[in-house]
Amino acid sequence: MPKFLKLMLIALWLGASCMGAQGGRESRTIRVAMTPAFLHDQHALLAEWRDYLEFRLNRPVEFVQRDRYRDTMDLLQQQKVEFAWICDYPYVMLKKKLRLLAVALNQGKPSYRSYLIVPARDLQTRSVHDLRGRVFAYADPYSNTGYLVPRFEIKQSGGDPATFFKRTFFTWSHRKAIDAVAAGLAQGAAVDSYVWDALHKVRPDITAKTRIAWKSEEYGFPPLVAQSNVPDADFLLMQDVLLTMKNDAHGRLLLARLNLTGFIAGSPQLYDRVEEMMRLIGER
Repeated sequence: MPKFLKLMLIALWLGASCMGAQGGRESRTIRVAMTPAFLHDQHALLAEWRDYLEFRLNRPVEFVQRDRYRDTMDLLQQQKVEFAWICDYPYVMLKKKLRLLAVALNQGKPSYRSYLIVPARDLQTRSVHDLRGRVFAYADPYSNTGYLVPRFEIKQSGGDPATFFKRTFFTWSHRKAIDAVAAGLAQGAAVDSYVWDALHKVRPDITAKTRIAWKSEEYGFPPLVAQSNVPDADFLLMQDVLLTMKNDAHGRLLLARLNLTGFIAGSPQLYDRVEEMMRLIGER
């Protein structure tokens, strides 16, 4: 979309909202779905971020939380939410039905990794191949770093992900996968580096019970997306609010608490590697 047209749509929305402000806040609630990641447990932080968005958007905002990635995907496909923060795996699966809204900057870059973690006492494991015949925790069947990556690594070396481990189970979140390894319920897990790094800052007592045995290559950071029927004006305003958070004091404070350094518009090409892995492993 040409830049002048974007500016015109934002200007029209702002003009309408100023006229509407005489009669109070725009009544239509903006619903944002969140996949179960680190923020899922941070209710106070989510409430503060919601208040910030409501102020900047001049609209009520509701965060819709679900326990499984599939549930969030369904909310988008059924158009029960306007926006969602999803994993890169679901984005690749649904990208023809979604619009890329923004990508967070993790330590200054729009990327993250998969960490292979093992109990801290395990000093021998160097890759997932060392865990053959062990108990392994997966985060979610629609997670890139917590499911696709370890299975891709196994298959690339000629193994069968279905029989490689003695037993596998889903924890349904990266945080719970970390807990499973820390508690000795699993002898290994693949987790989102952003989640492990963020947890390490606030609960080092938990992460100290694990050891990062291997780090993957970098992948595009989980994107914020819009379902296809979101009006252009709403899309552009939400995008502008996210991209300019770093420009005001409250926004910078929230970003710091989110363990992020900002948002960019991003590009679908950030997720080409994930799409390639899905194709090579036969899931696309």
